[in-house]
Amino acid sequence: MADTASDLARRWFEEVWNRGRREAIGEMIAPTGIIHDGATDSTGPDGFYPFFDRIRATFSDIHVTVEDTITDGNRACIRWSFTGKHTGTALGVPPSGKTIHVTGISILRAQEGKLVEGWQNWDMLGMMEQIQNPGKSAATYIGAS
Repeated sequence: MADTASDLARRWFEEVWNRGRREAIGEMIAPTGIIHDGATDSTGPDGFYPFFDRIRATFSDIHVTVEDTITDGNRACIRWSFTGKHTGTALGVPPSGKTIHVTGISILRAQEGKLVEGWQNWDMLGMMEQIQNPGKSAATYIGAS
């Protein structure tokens, strides 16, 4: 039985991000699947690998938590949170060593057990503020005291 959109979405975050399985990208994105991330679109696994590689080269101890999932037919909307330790230079910023916290929402459309289209919106500005402002902790950005 093919994965539902919700199953595929949860598997995506677990396999690709939490386990760091680059090969899972090729297993789950259709060859012509399109991922829309702000003004940038990537097509197929080959189009997504550079984003994955950049994030993995920038952060260690990555963990994505799926906070909520809403499904409608072959689409799933996932509200998620990301934590990772800024240990690499792939974003063009020296490593801060800080653990950052970012939230986002992804909408995924599945067909025949593969992701065929996805839209993601996440707090890139908040991520960069946390990295570049050594006087503030991630708790400042998520409303904790």
